[in-house]
Amino acid sequence: MSKRLSKILFLLAILVAAPFKGFAEGGDGHAEEENLDVKEIIFEHLGDGYGWEVPFAHAYRIPLPVIVKAEDGKWFCFSSSSLSKVESVEHDGKTHAEAVPVVKTIDRDGKTYSFVIAHVSTHKDKVVQIFPLDANQEQEVAKEVAAAKAQGPVKGGWPVIDGYVCVDGVYYREYRPLDISITKNVAALFISTAIVLLIVMSLVRFYRRRGLKAPRKGMGFMELLVSFVYEGTIKATLGENAKKFAPYLLTCFFFILIMNLLGLIVIFPGGANLTGNIAITLVLAVMTFVMTNVFGTKHYWKEIFWPDVPLWLKCPLPIMQFIEIFGMFTKPAALCVRLFANMMGGHMIVITLTLLIFIFAAFGAAVAGATTVVSILFSLFMLALDVLVSFIQAYVFTTLSTIFIGMAVEHGDHEHAKEHPHTAQGEADAAEAEAQKERFAKEAASMDLK
Repeated sequence: MSKRLSKILFLLAILVAAPFKGFAEGGDGHAEEENLDVKEIIFEHLGDGYGWEVPFAHAYRIPLPVIVKAEDGKWFCFSSSSLSKVESVEHDGKTHAEAVPVVKTIDRDGKTYSFVIAHVSTHKDKVVQIFPLDANQEQEVAKEVAAAKAQGPVKGGWPVIDGYVCVDGVYYREYRPLDISITKNVAALFISTAIVLLIVMSLVRFYRRRGLKAPRKGMGFMELLVSFVYEGTIKATLGENAKKFAPYLLTCFFFILIMNLLGLIVIFPGGANLTGNIAITLVLAVMTFVMTNVFGTKHYWKEIFWPDVPLWLKCPLPIMQFIEIFGMFTKPAALCVRLFANMMGGHMIVITLTLLIFIFAAFGAAVAGATTVVSILFSLFMLALDVLVSFIQAYVFTTLSTIFIGMAVEHGDHEHAKEHPHTAQGEADAAEAEAQKERFAKEAASMDLK
């Protein structure tokens, strides 16, 4: 078995090292390494865009609708394919396809509107409206360009000037319009929502048709997940309030899970790094924040504004009140950053391991081949680990949201026990309250460790 594995790895090394042979023989490897902008490649793959990259041919895009509001208040809607074109570019004696921006012009009511995807601009990779420069603006731009070039070489040959955009070596005044375009992330959100609805409604339809008969295969796995999250987390933590909050919490779990898994797929409809976008995780955290505080009981608000601590800690200086109010916002912030950092980190590691293949190409075919094998094996390992992390992070977010909501809807049964200390009900309420507080503390501590 080990001999067979060794042969497979050897053949894989030869196959993958062949494309790098030219670097060793032609002596251009160091130049290629210098031209490889690792940071830009990583953020290009992890960022948003106005089109969906075609697998193995990133110069081509699946067009998406661009919807912008011009400077004079008029709305425009057009395809993102009109903002770029594919050209054959020759570099180091090799020809490859590259997407280059083009100006989209629209004539309406006797006026011409021009839009472009900015590259040399403070609004890089965003759609901006452009206007020709007058004489004073041309002089101002010329001075700033000369000053920037006098300080040293400028990446790309043209400096970024605030308020202006450079298109094919010509500067224009730019205006960043109100942009509600259907970008890649927005389209991926729609796709994720549709998949979640399809999965959930399929399970509902199965039970309507077959009653309590146990589902098989995919439906059986879905039932397992629902039962695991609801019985093991939501019901165990919220008790009688479980049915009230289960729809929201289960939706969070499956929505995050589907977004995580789609982000690991390199071809359409995958490839969008949704949970690695802090705007997405922020909205999810804000939803938990709203649910927690809207349904918070009097006991919850009492513990914030008048907690059970010595009087000198809350009056005359509201020390504890300040800490409790601050804690209201740090909880959703932790939800947001935890999910974002874990998913973004996983994607960055996989891309970085893949880029090692091209970075080490400068050292010759043998080194490039060995690095390729190691990079591919580690990338496959990280992808398998990311699948597990996708489930864990969806579960962690749901569990922490459940704990926060559970703390907010607690009715403070220990207060009832204080009023009736000698009754059996009072003693039971006190014991239940203490057990619930201890359970919340343990679950929160375990989530922090994860």
